[in-house]
Amino acid sequence: MLTKVLTDTELVHNYLGGEERAFELLLQRHKRKVWSHIYLLVRDREITEDLFQETFIKVVHTLKLGKYNDEGKFLPWVMRIAHNLVIDHFRRNKKMPMVRSHEDHDVFATVAQPGLNVEQRMVNVQIDEDVRKLIDSLPEEQREVVIMRTYMGMSFKEIAEHTQVSINTALGRMRYALINMRKLIKAHDIHLERA
Repeated sequence: MLTKVLTDTELVHNYLGGEERAFELLLQRHKRKVWSHIYLLVRDREITEDLFQETFIKVVHTLKLGKYNDEGKFLPWVMRIAHNLVIDHFRRNKKMPMVRSHEDHDVFATVAQPGLNVEQRMVNVQIDEDVRKLIDSLPEEQREVVIMRTYMGMSFKEIAEHTQVSINTALGRMRYALINMRKLIKAHDIHLERA
């Protein structure tokens, strides 16, 4: 006897109805694709495992809260969650730790910026903060492309594949992000010249 293969929508519905096995089937169906997507971005198995687990914890939590809006797009929704967690991971790891100087320890002595005096180093830290604020103010699609290109070092081909758009769309988003950042720099008279 043949058993009917349930759609993602049907499995989500069954899971929400209390059938735990339905979620296991969803996980089995999509785990390779989600895991690979994360791994291609972070290129580290341990971090990939952590982010993969975090993704599905968030999926379960969102489903149980009834906040999943089913439009028959379960996998793209899960991929978006995974992608956002990867971006959050890179943001967390790019921020400089807050360390304060005191009499017997100079924080600037530990920052590798040879040949720069304290004032020049402070200017560079301020510029990094200003750039982060500019990026954070961009619309989500533009911000995503800038982070993937600048912080993750991804090619536009990789960005297009991971955001499921054409290369021209990815390039366009980067172009608009740069235009928007230039407008903000001009409007707020921000100076981004490093020491």
